[in-house]
Amino acid sequence: MSWGRGFLTNGRRGECLAKSFHSFHSVLCFISNAFSPNSFSTPLTSFSFVFSLSPVVCSFRGSVSHGLTLELGETVHILEKCEGKSFSGSIVKLNGIFPAGYIHLKKAVVTNRGQYETVVPLEDPIITEVTSTLQEWSVLWKQLYVKHKVDLFYKLRHVMNELIDLRRQLLSGHLTQDQVREVKRHITVRLDWGNEHLGLDLVPRKEFEMVDADQISVSDLYKMDSGRQRHGDSCRMPVPHHLFVNLKSFTYNTIGEDTDIFFSLYDLREGRMLLNDSKKGPPHVQYRRPYGCAVLAMSDVLQTISELKEEKDFVLKVYTCNNENEWYQIHENIIRKSSTKYTAPSTNYGLIISLQLLRGDMEQVRKENPIIFNRGVAITRKLGFPDVIMPGDIRNDLYLTLERGDFERGGKSVQKNIEVTMYVLYADGEILKECISLGSGEHNISEYRSFVLYHNNSPRWSEVIKLPIPIDRFRGSHLRFEFRHCSTKDKGEKKLFGFAFTPLMREDGTTLSDESHELYVYKCDENTTFSNHALYLGLPCCKDDFNGCPNIPSSLIFQRSTKETLWISTQLSSTKLTQNVDLLALLKWKAHPDRVMDILGRLRHVCGEEIVKFLQDILDTLFSILDDNTDKYGPLVFQSLVFIINLLRDSKFYHFRPVMDTYIQKHFAGALAYKELIRCLKWYMDRSAEVVRQDHIQEAMRALEYLFKFIIQSRILYSRATCGMEEDQFRASIQELFQSIRFVLSLDSRSSETLIFTQAALLNSFPAIFDELLQMFTVQEVAEFVRGTLGSMPSTVHIGQSMDVVKLQSIARTVDSRLFSFPESRRILLPVVLHHIHLHLRQQKELLICSGILSSIFSIIKSSSLESSVQEEVEMMVESLLDVLLQTLLAIMSKSQSQEAVRGQTCPLSDWQGEYVSCLLSLLRQMSDIHFQHLLDNFQSKEELKEFLLKIFCVFRNLMKLSIFPRDWNVMRLLTSNIIVSTTQYLSPALHKSFTDADFDFKVWNSYFSLAVLFINQPSLQLETLTPAKRKKVFDKYGDMRVMMAYELFSMWQNLGENKIHFIPGMIGPFLGVTLVPQIEVRNIMIPIFHDMMDWEQRKNGNFKQVEAELIDKLDSLVSEGKGDENYRELFSLTQLFGPYPSLLEKIEQETWRETGVSFVTSVTRLMERLLDYRDCMKGDETENKKIGCTVNLLNFYKSEINKEEMYIRYIHKLCEMHLQAENYTEAAFTLLLYWELLHWEERPLREFLHYPAQSEWHRKEGLCRKVIHYFNKGKCWEYGIPLCRELAFQYESLYDYQSLSWIRKMEAAYYDNIMEQQRLEPEFFRVGFYGRKFPFFLRVSCCDIYTLCLFVIIVKIKLRDYLQIYAVTPVSENMDVLQMDRVPDRIKSFYRVNNVRRFRYDRPFHKGPKDKDNEFKSLWIERTTLILTHPLPGISRWFEVDKRELVEVSPLENAIYVVENKNQELRTLISQYQHKQLHGNINLLSMCLNGVIDAAVNGGIARYQEAFFDKEYISSHPEDTEKITQLKDLMQEQVHVLGVGLVVHEKLVHPEMRPLHKKLIDQFQMMRSSLCHVRPHICFSGI
Repeated sequence: MSWGRGFLTNGRRGECLAKSFHSFHSVLCFISNAFSPNSFSTPLTSFSFVFSLSPVVCSFRGSVSHGLTLELGETVHILEKCEGKSFSGSIVKLNGIFPAGYIHLKKAVVTNRGQYETVVPLEDPIITEVTSTLQEWSVLWKQLYVKHKVDLFYKLRHVMNELIDLRRQLLSGHLTQDQVREVKRHITVRLDWGNEHLGLDLVPRKEFEMVDADQISVSDLYKMDSGRQRHGDSCRMPVPHHLFVNLKSFTYNTIGEDTDIFFSLYDLREGRMLLNDSKKGPPHVQYRRPYGCAVLAMSDVLQTISELKEEKDFVLKVYTCNNENEWYQIHENIIRKSSTKYTAPSTNYGLIISLQLLRGDMEQVRKENPIIFNRGVAITRKLGFPDVIMPGDIRNDLYLTLERGDFERGGKSVQKNIEVTMYVLYADGEILKECISLGSGEHNISEYRSFVLYHNNSPRWSEVIKLPIPIDRFRGSHLRFEFRHCSTKDKGEKKLFGFAFTPLMREDGTTLSDESHELYVYKCDENTTFSNHALYLGLPCCKDDFNGCPNIPSSLIFQRSTKETLWISTQLSSTKLTQNVDLLALLKWKAHPDRVMDILGRLRHVCGEEIVKFLQDILDTLFSILDDNTDKYGPLVFQSLVFIINLLRDSKFYHFRPVMDTYIQKHFAGALAYKELIRCLKWYMDRSAEVVRQDHIQEAMRALEYLFKFIIQSRILYSRATCGMEEDQFRASIQELFQSIRFVLSLDSRSSETLIFTQAALLNSFPAIFDELLQMFTVQEVAEFVRGTLGSMPSTVHIGQSMDVVKLQSIARTVDSRLFSFPESRRILLPVVLHHIHLHLRQQKELLICSGILSSIFSIIKSSSLESSVQEEVEMMVESLLDVLLQTLLAIMSKSQSQEAVRGQTCPLSDWQGEYVSCLLSLLRQMSDIHFQHLLDNFQSKEELKEFLLKIFCVFRNLMKLSIFPRDWNVMRLLTSNIIVSTTQYLSPALHKSFTDADFDFKVWNSYFSLAVLFINQPSLQLETLTPAKRKKVFDKYGDMRVMMAYELFSMWQNLGENKIHFIPGMIGPFLGVTLVPQIEVRNIMIPIFHDMMDWEQRKNGNFKQVEAELIDKLDSLVSEGKGDENYRELFSLTQLFGPYPSLLEKIEQETWRETGVSFVTSVTRLMERLLDYRDCMKGDETENKKIGCTVNLLNFYKSEINKEEMYIRYIHKLCEMHLQAENYTEAAFTLLLYWELLHWEERPLREFLHYPAQSEWHRKEGLCRKVIHYFNKGKCWEYGIPLCRELAFQYESLYDYQSLSWIRKMEAAYYDNIMEQQRLEPEFFRVGFYGRKFPFFLRVSCCDIYTLCLFVIIVKIKLRDYLQIYAVTPVSENMDVLQMDRVPDRIKSFYRVNNVRRFRYDRPFHKGPKDKDNEFKSLWIERTTLILTHPLPGISRWFEVDKRELVEVSPLENAIYVVENKNQELRTLISQYQHKQLHGNINLLSMCLNGVIDAAVNGGIARYQEAFFDKEYISSHPEDTEKITQLKDLMQEQVHVLGVGLVVHEKLVHPEMRPLHKKLIDQFQMMRSSLCHVRPHICFSGI
């Protein structure tokens, strides 16, 4: 997080959070350290111009003079401390004063002082990141709730609370270093999780802290994303883990306190005990009995205890064994849940222990957990050796497992209760005291007693005992096992009946082997004292021993019981004793000096486990043999040393390498060994060209690293002892050795596979010797050794793929070595390294390894550049790599684009391919103006410069097109853009200087302009889409790179001069796309370019038709893609623009062609208004009708105003597709008919267009006609389809295509049938008024108070914005001749009544003159408004704009005529439908209609009309209405007749249950007739 002077850091967010979510108020205050505001009266010592950074901890409204308003969470830049009680500071370029207590002071440093300075608080960077991240998340968090993402909302709240708590722990300052590291790890995991789920950018980190992209190379930054490790990973030591076990209680009702509890860690995979620990009870019990077993699966608890820093309690149930004979495997039965073999406890109580997992070596654990070790904790070592045995780690433990025994019954009726007692005895028969351990933490004992199994002659104990016997007492010692029967009658009686024994070491000096041993049992009785141990030691203890002494006299005092045996198993964990005869012979070589040659030869047959266990002793022995007789034993000692070194290369023993290192540094004492080692090593290398079998040479090459360690350490020891004698001889021998190394590498190995393996082994080991050489030679000297060696390798890349790989791997390790980090050595090594890399890149070989090498080089150079100049190294890399890097990237990108073309989807680059991108960016970033100048000066010709510029521009374009970086890796995207714009600024002058005027090259300039356009349009640079905090962070670091590139583009355009004409009209579209970027300055820079284009075309052609046509086409395309905004409407016509550039209109008005220019700008502005309306409707949540309206408006504009037929046709099809999606088939047909009307029945060929193939105009028109007819059919507007059928029929008939003619005639006939047979619903019409400026442009005019009238065919759901006025209207048919024909069926009239209609009307009733209370019809006038549309309905839209409106007043009499006439028509239509059975079943509709007319007539209705208009007074006073009165009489008579017919139909169809209703209608109809006759007898009507 960084702060710059005079700006706000997320403060407004903090206020919103505090106000809206009270639970987080204290949280945000805590982030600011929660200092309470002090009162104004508190005096403070004043000071001036002390810089400080201060978070606001309480809001301040700034209500005093010059007060600065503060909001919770804002950051203030303190300028000075004022008199007494306040500060002066700034926020967002606002200065003012505020109370001192409202902020908390933080120390900070300022970097990059000036306009874009950055203020960084002096605190742990991760604390700063947590603070800023929480402030940014707070805004997004609330938006999650608004967007109903409730699950993520609560998850994020939980993570935010966790982060606040972790931040509090860091601020406390009470954590150890490991705890701080763990807390930071948890913080970063949560930060990354939140950023990922919120769609924010991924933060590059190193050691949990944010990485400053300016401080590391682009390659390293890229690796942080790809997650790959650098090649040549060093050996990682395993981290030891320790399990702390604490017995807290053991509550069990059925046993007493005389109880032993044994703890063992059991490995199910190996089936053996690993650790043994015990808590012992009182020792006075007579014998031990098994009771129960408890098991805890570590896999279930390991995750829990690994995350905790304290002990965790666990309760273990104690299970008892159902059968004592199976006691030895009770734990396995519990683990396997064999519940039939054990009994579960009745309660959940049992053994309560606590566990804690500790990490690190024992010394570290002791230091970090002193409280634990102050309790007197027992440390239990692993049964067996750890992964690594360090020098000085001495151990001598023999683990014995008492497995089982087989014993005779001995004449008893029941089996015995057998107890085994074991002693450790020395050679003199003395019992060794305290050499038996039942478990760690207890005192050792001298006598072991097994537990007793009841009545079991074949007991199985499986008890493990540790025997920590001193090494000096091991030889000659033996174990004796005594067997006693424990009587159940007398608890104190134990009868001895036999014994067994075994010596611990054989005669040859090897110990008891790690295996199971079957021991003989010898008979004895309770009186046997064993005072003379020699009496039984001469006897065989086991079968192998018996074979060694077959002639045993039978008169001995102890006789073997042939049917009784004891099985034990042993495992020795000793660093001094061995079970291997050959190893023992080597360690005691002085006892047999004549066998040394044989002993050294047999070392290869010793197993690796034994060698690493006795590594220090073996090495000491080898070098003592070498010192004894170098000439005689030197080669064999060398071979043995090579064997041991290579043994440590095995993955099984790789962790013992640190043991070897420790030995060499601290224990090795062979001061003279280096001479023989150098001699042998050189001899091996010199023989590599002669010997056919080179296995021994290859082994020596693989051991080169440690051979040099011994050589150098030996020389150091010798130099110390002799004060540097023979230094020159040593240096000469090393020089000769390197000559031999170069000789081996220079041999031609293409014909010798064996030699290839030798060279590969040497190259693999070679980089490992550099650190050793640096101890005795200067950096420059070592670098010269290495350069000569690498230079001796063949330069060709055809020596074999495997050898190429090995060679590059050796170079890679050289680059990664410490030697390469020194500037003085790097200048020596870099040329030869770059030479080999260049060769491989040129041939496109081994690109993966080369990418890793280059990444490492750039990483090192970047790190060095922070401390010293790297100009020379960068110059080397530019000369050797820049061109070949560009060539490699072009090949990679071309392949990726080909894959995209085949798969049809984006194919991101792989990690190693992306590394080449990062390498190029690293190199360009390191280049200064001097490097660019040298680069450009070194080109021999303009053709070379042209080729280079084309390559680099092409690579830059591809970087912005391809998916090289992940979506959330915005750091890399921004850095890439910064490097591109900087490089472009360096290269632009060369482009202008070399390729303008007479040397103009269109290809290079076009490539440059394409790059600039693509750069400005990059999504990652559109700052408007970023959050305010992120936008400010990007702007402070890089500025607005779009503006920088726009200035470059404009400047280069101005340099073109007359060559501008070459980019007309090609660059109009791309430049127009730049103006659509929502950045005012970019737009204003680009607009004058269009004037230039118009002017240059006007000069050349006398007009600018090309500019006009291209501009309109591209504008349509770009805006349709979603680009542009509201401000873009007036862009071309603005007169006041930002910056020094005049507007387009201002420049046009100064030209001679200003009339056409102004007209063009006006048309473009009107087009943009419609395009933006269209785009907003398309991408917004608008109704289909509004989208259709926008499309119709745009379509008409292209047809009528700018006559762009192709664009007009495109929008015809867009509109048609929208109608089809909305299932408006009739409108879709009318829309497609527009294109049909543009075509002619001619054979003119037409090109491929939209989805139409290349075909003749006749065939395209035919296909369109068929499609339109089909749509009319689906819309049930057959009347419109019939004329098209006739048109098509005429064409088929004229071509004698009778088959098609037959088909179209049948379709026409089918349409006639459909008209007569299928039912169609009549639409309803509504008038809609739009009031306000927020409606699309085509729905409003410039004045916000004027509305536009439109008609909808059906009611639609409208998203209300501002105001709408909607009411129903009635269509006025244009086809009155059809409606007035008596013989035309009603269903046909119905169609013409509501189709092809342009006139609609609606009535507003009002009273003129005094209102008659008894009969309102006398004064009821109608204000009739007739609306005339621009186009008839139906048409290409479901609504059209009103073109005219006519207003007339209708008299009461005329209104009565209109009402009665309409009702008669409605009755006739309905009755006709029931008569022709078009409406089946339910006659409710007819019943309601009849009832409505008849009942209205009874209660008033036509009777009121009769009373109002048939009165003599009215007739005499309105003689002009005589004809209308007669017409009303005829209509009333007609209505009675129609009602009579309707009642007859109703009587036939009425359901029996509805007969009462029918009778009521008949009675009311009779009353209606009689009422009319009674009131006006002279107008009686004929009955039914």
